[in-house]
Amino acid sequence: MRVSAGWFGARLAALLPGRTDLAEIRRDPRRDLLAGLTVAIVALPLALGFGVSSGLGAEAGLATAVIAGALAAVFGGSNLQVSGPTGAMTVVLVPIVAEHGPSGVLTVGLMAGVMLVALALLRAGKYMQYVPAPVVEGFTLGIACVIGLQQVPNALGVPKPEGDRVLVVTWRALEAFAKNPNWTAVAFALAVAAVMAVGARWRPAIPFSILAVTAATIVAQVAGLDAAKPIGDLPSGLPAPSLAFVDPGALGSLLAPAVAVAALAALESLLSASVADGMTVGQKHDPDRELFGQGLANIAAPLFGGVPATGAIARTAVNVRTGAGSRLAALTHAAVLAVIVFAAAPLVSRIPLAALAGVLLATAIRMVEVGSLKAMVKATRSDALILVLTAVATLALDLVYAVIIGLAVAGALALRAVAQQARFDQVPLDRGDHGAEEHALLAEHIVAYRIDGPLFFAAAHRFLLELTDVADVRVVILRMSRVSTMDATGALVLKDAVQKLNRRGIVVLASGIRPGQRQVLDSVGALDLLRVEGREYATTPEAIRGAHDYLEMAGILPAASVQTTPKPTTASEEPAR
Repeated sequence: MRVSAGWFGARLAALLPGRTDLAEIRRDPRRDLLAGLTVAIVALPLALGFGVSSGLGAEAGLATAVIAGALAAVFGGSNLQVSGPTGAMTVVLVPIVAEHGPSGVLTVGLMAGVMLVALALLRAGKYMQYVPAPVVEGFTLGIACVIGLQQVPNALGVPKPEGDRVLVVTWRALEAFAKNPNWTAVAFALAVAAVMAVGARWRPAIPFSILAVTAATIVAQVAGLDAAKPIGDLPSGLPAPSLAFVDPGALGSLLAPAVAVAALAALESLLSASVADGMTVGQKHDPDRELFGQGLANIAAPLFGGVPATGAIARTAVNVRTGAGSRLAALTHAAVLAVIVFAAAPLVSRIPLAALAGVLLATAIRMVEVGSLKAMVKATRSDALILVLTAVATLALDLVYAVIIGLAVAGALALRAVAQQARFDQVPLDRGDHGAEEHALLAEHIVAYRIDGPLFFAAAHRFLLELTDVADVRVVILRMSRVSTMDATGALVLKDAVQKLNRRGIVVLASGIRPGQRQVLDSVGALDLLRVEGREYATTPEAIRGAHDYLEMAGILPAASVQTTPKPTTASEEPAR
């Protein structure tokens, strides 16, 4: 018990903020404050839009940006990460809202936060590096498509149709628009998206999203455009923290969605932190601390009515580009949004939903890195296949299934590539001390094969088929010093091949078995077969002399032709194992 408590205390201490964080905050606070203010201006319409898209309302998006943004900034593992509601998380939350309602989403966020803290304590952050780049690019493309399609109802100015499949909802929204067109909403959405797209190319440092949304709101109010439906009333402040939404009886049914949300929060947050590292010099995030910070953020956000949060790539990139150097910038972003919640809620409530849809449409377009997609597609056919499958699965199924499918296909293709590296080649016998006539006589009765690469389940059966096709020989020598790895399947296949050859009267000798492979061979009984009558040798020359002895005893070779004194193995003969 003391060991467990000591381990937990040590891990927790390693995950908590330290003096280094405080020193970095003091380095250039003015620059960080300005960066945080800029990020808050960019984040405001995104937080509102993603809150609306999730189904819990704009107030949920703001609560998430404030609470989760502040906690992740303090306890996270990146100095530059900005956290809050994201489009990727919205994609996962929509079906949860449809099936379990708002209280189910809050419970899922709480459960996911606990899971993230547990992952941090278990040091699981390092496994992010094993997610292949085509999977990341594929689900990013899929997310961008889903985010864009989710905005279609608001962009068309029609009520959001029933359904949790984005393609179905989009189609029903188009049908509703065809029956009763709302060109005012379409104009607002396209205008805001166009301003953001053009402005990002013209002056990337200017937050055109807030300028476009502000202009759209003023036009809608001055012109009295009822067709431009606003967000609606927002509370002037955050609600008091509460756990009233938790239903103990529903925890079992919410476990699977919570796992999905935790997996996505971990994946997106660590990916975003890695992107931030790549955009700077000298910054490196702590993946376990990042999981810990995101876990605390997701535990706290639901208490205030917020949706699950992750690190936000777009807002983090803005933070880096505007000169942030410490976590003070992300903390400032959360504080500015909190001021807006308390002081400007009546003004924010008048923003047209179509304008927010335009912001998210532009954001979805900017998420797609055309250059990266082209490079990935051109790299290999496998990379292109993984990318396309992940993107299509994200659009047709959901993000979690998409990642699972992408990882499964990537793993299968990687195993296939590794298995193809395994080679099973017949090699000529070393002449050694034997004359030409004697060597020719040996070659009539002995065949040697060299196994290169991995002998495991993905390649083992091909090896069995090739080996058991051996005919018209008396002895088979297996040179195994170049076997890079072997699993139980490979050892069993080797054992099976030896037994089949022995039943045909063919003796199998082995040379160069590595120490690391002995345990797996011994565990399945393959080593016992090779030990019979000394059929295992350290080197290939010794195995050939062992074959001599067998052929002489069998009366196939005359005794005079056999070298009775074994030739010592030298360093120069080591590669001949």
